[in-house]
Amino acid sequence: MAHGHDHHHHADLRHENRQRLTWVLGLALGLMVFEAVGGFLTGSLALLADAGHMLTDVAGLGLALVAMKFAERPATPERTYGYHRVEILAALVNGIVLVGVSFFILAEAVERLREPPAVSTGPMIAIAAAALVLNVVCVLLLKKGAADSLNVKGAYLEVLSDMVASAGVILAGVVMWSSGWYYADPLVSAGIALFILPRTWALLKEAVGVLLEGTPADVNLEAVRAAIRATPGVESVHDLHVWTLTTRMNALSAHAVIHHGALHRDVLPAVRDRLAHDFRITHVTLQLEESEGCGDQGSHV
Repeated sequence: MAHGHDHHHHADLRHENRQRLTWVLGLALGLMVFEAVGGFLTGSLALLADAGHMLTDVAGLGLALVAMKFAERPATPERTYGYHRVEILAALVNGIVLVGVSFFILAEAVERLREPPAVSTGPMIAIAAAALVLNVVCVLLLKKGAADSLNVKGAYLEVLSDMVASAGVILAGVVMWSSGWYYADPLVSAGIALFILPRTWALLKEAVGVLLEGTPADVNLEAVRAAIRATPGVESVHDLHVWTLTTRMNALSAHAVIHHGALHRDVLPAVRDRLAHDFRITHVTLQLEESEGCGDQGSHV
């Protein structure tokens, strides 16, 4: 029952996240065009940088929606876990694109620092202010889903960085309008790129960790081992593995040595219930072995 409820819960989350991403995709597409046109008309690199970042948002959000659709497909004999990992691949692609855009902005900012061009600051400030409002709306739409899906988290980080970037563009516009110091435009552009990079690195690290089937960051492997061993009838545990299928969906496999006389039909559901209750691990493959001739060989990570 817990296993079925868990699948139903994940399906509901995917539906809600898909709706949020669809709304944000529409807003991001309109905002990208708005900022790109504004950047060309005003001569602002900061606006163009933000529009370029919005382009990655649009591509990333579209990819995220496609990934979610794939994730809803049922398992097949060729893909026994279904398509859950497509969401992780989408997050990885988003991160790689963001890194590329960040370095492009940095290179362009360095070039402009040598000879900063004049910028039409009034329209620049107005466009950036409108962008800031729309980005705040997008951040609020995605904030809840970011805790449930690495895929949505990638989109959330992109929109969050856009919100900060829009505030930076406004600041640059005010500085140039009040002082005529046009170095503010490329400096803010470089700041936008540097703001994006560390958050993107964290996203990439998490996505790669899932693809390499590393132990989930929120799972203490020794605590899992101790919980299984504390189950009545279990003597020891070996060949213990825990990995992530997709965000908030972990899987486990292990060999458990049971005491002589312990019944498989009692031990197995008890271990499964403990793992589901204490660690929210419901994808469990457990081999039970009699105690004769078996030892605890340690966990494999």
